[in-house]
Amino acid sequence: MNFDLSEEQQMFVFSVERFAAPIDVEARRKLRLSPTGYDRARWQQLAEMGLIALAASEGAGGMGGSALDLALIAEAIGKANAPDPLLEHGILPALLLERGGAREVLEGVLAGTTIATLAWTERGQRYSLKAKGMKAEENGGSFTLAGEKTMVMGALLADLFIVTADLGGETACFLVPKDAPGLEVRAYRLADGSIAGEIRLTRTPASGKLALDGSGLAAVAADLRLYAAAEMVGLGQRLLGDTLAYVKEREQFGVAIGSFQALQHRLVDAYAKEEQARSMLYRAALTDRGDAARWQRAAAGAKAYIAANVDAIAREAVQMHGGMGITDELAIGHAMKRVMVLARLFGDVDTVLAEYALAA
Repeated sequence: MNFDLSEEQQMFVFSVERFAAPIDVEARRKLRLSPTGYDRARWQQLAEMGLIALAASEGAGGMGGSALDLALIAEAIGKANAPDPLLEHGILPALLLERGGAREVLEGVLAGTTIATLAWTERGQRYSLKAKGMKAEENGGSFTLAGEKTMVMGALLADLFIVTADLGGETACFLVPKDAPGLEVRAYRLADGSIAGEIRLTRTPASGKLALDGSGLAAVAADLRLYAAAEMVGLGQRLLGDTLAYVKEREQFGVAIGSFQALQHRLVDAYAKEEQARSMLYRAALTDRGDAARWQRAAAGAKAYIAANVDAIAREAVQMHGGMGITDELAIGHAMKRVMVLARLFGDVDTVLAEYALAA
């Protein structure tokens, strides 16, 4: 099988690399410390590159990127250690809005003028996609929502919340603008420095309802698991590369620590884990999307395997750098913290591995 990238795929990967190149560790830290945890002007630039549009079909105004195309972009963002939340505020809402039939709202998301986020997690629900605490009521064709959601990524950045709620015993998705009456946000920072939050809705009117049921939501979650795994593969490459460079420079007892056989063996193990993770990513990305059950199983297995392997690489990188490796002074500190967040997006290792085992 030919694994060479197409000319178009190479173009997008190079575009990501050029876009992310000016963001060094200090610039990344300043960006994360901003009031919303990100810069809207930078998001607009990212959208103009067509990276968000890849997630939507040509019929919906997008560029019709394949699963492999999106995985390669996510991997490139991870390798660059870029702070851009393409997964959570670009690809995820684009998939939800297109499949939910909200083409007018999708247009703003693809253009970068509207930043959207999914509010789906609830207390006591762990990683379940089924809404229980958030309730929706219908009255004359309009809907009002009441309840709470937690770990809403980009809570202060988002213009639009896509909220899952229980409607007559079934999970449905509703659109809620950030200025909707009865909407309250309590923000906090995640491990990677981005800002998430808890939202409370008190008889809050929804501006629309997506034509997306529980199975449709599960299909989108499977996609995001794969793309989160792809970004982790890129982060693993960055962690390994920075560590290799460091052990060649850091001296102890008058020689570079990279000459120590024990460290060499551990670095070889880390290299093997990274290559195996990349192989697993491509295997899952090339799985036939026509078989929904097989596709979701492949995405779950890839995320569990890649998250465990990249987490091991991150721990080795930090251990070889010493205490400074976990700080925000070094790129590997930022990379490790991003891995910690992605590894838990739509299910931690144990959760997705259990789903994979049940489906196998």
